Amino acid sequence: MRLFRWLSRILVWALVLPIRFYQRCVSPYTPPSCRFTPTCSEYAKQALIKYGPVKGLALAIWRLLRCNPWGGSGYDPVP
Repeated sequence: MRLFRWLSRILVWALVLPIRFYQRCVSPYTPPSCRFTPTCSEYAKQALIKYGPVKGLALAIWRLLRCNPWGGSGYDPVP
């Protein structure tokens, strides 16, 4: 069980690392375009940390699919 938890944390770290890179190195140079608060990248980071790699990634993907001109907007926190 400890091994599973350790591997899960390593996988979460590996998934959060590119998100943090995007937030710090790419996002400051692009115009704001996310329709939701928190932003999609922050939502994905929070979901991965809170729920782990499987459910967190599923929530992040679902959020990205909703972030379009015909989707919703406004405050949408991680459940």
